[in-house]
Amino acid sequence: MDTQRVLKIGTRDSKLALWQATTVATLLESLGIQTTLVPVKSEGDLDLVTPLYAMGVQGVFTKTLDAFLLSGKIDIAVHSFKDVPTQLAQGLIQAAVLPRASEKDLLVFKDPAFARAFLDGTDKALNGTVATGSVRRKAQILEKFPKMHIENLRGNVQTRMHKLKSNPWDGAIFAAAGLERIDERPENALEIPWMLPAPAQGAIVAVTRDEDNEATRLVGQLNNEATQKAVKVERDFLNTLMGGCSTPISAYASIQGETIEFRGSILSLDGRQQFSFQSSGALDQYKTFGVSAAQSLLKQGADKIVTQIRDMIKPVSPAPSKP
Repeated sequence: MDTQRVLKIGTRDSKLALWQATTVATLLESLGIQTTLVPVKSEGDLDLVTPLYAMGVQGVFTKTLDAFLLSGKIDIAVHSFKDVPTQLAQGLIQAAVLPRASEKDLLVFKDPAFARAFLDGTDKALNGTVATGSVRRKAQILEKFPKMHIENLRGNVQTRMHKLKSNPWDGAIFAAAGLERIDERPENALEIPWMLPAPAQGAIVAVTRDEDNEATRLVGQLNNEATQKAVKVERDFLNTLMGGCSTPISAYASIQGETIEFRGSILSLDGRQQFSFQSSGALDQYKTFGVSAAQSLLKQGADKIVTQIRDMIKPVSPAPSKP
């Protein structure tokens, strides 16, 4: 190894993304590897109005960093793994998955009575207004509460918290890992027991160029095998069903000894149709487990939901330029 090489770590410039990249940098530097951070803005950060599903489901938060990585402007890209398309861009490789934090979703609420009813999940008549930019969360909320109004909520953690405080909403949904990592989980936040997470939620991934053997080897020292195997099951489930990260598909795999415990589901966008799968299997089946789980749902009729979603989720076309 060239001891003078400084690995350039690319990251989005939000507080959470910088925390994740700094964590990777600190771990590498503890191994004697020099690093420097290169913050960039993603398409998903620049457009805070368009719902994620309307922007297209592939790589909204990652493709800018992919371009930096492929062009050699950075050596490593660090992402929230749930934002990463199931197929990496050609020329890129998954180098390491860090130990997973909480996979849970949180309700940040204003009225404790509303929160109790929402977390209980049994009152179909419950109405109110909850904000989220996630079609997965929206579909699960509407499945529980068909009368609930959902507001689109975009932006970094601080922006979304400010919007919640300044609007007459009953609550908003956040990933527990995101709030806890930057020490911004408020007291009025509780885990949603019935909400199934996005595939790979709570996990951080570091990506390198597949031709850069040195960087890949160095970053590979940070890989957590248990998290890597669990999120592979979840992402294989997602990929077999549909492949996009901004879809109403949920999955969570936990490893208990030599056993995989798995739950997964797909819902229609309005929450009215749902196909769910729950099973366990031997850990040595992790390479095929997610695919088999998804195929089971497709055989049950989930392919109809996939078709509906593909027809409804279309990227926003740019406005025609004026002559």
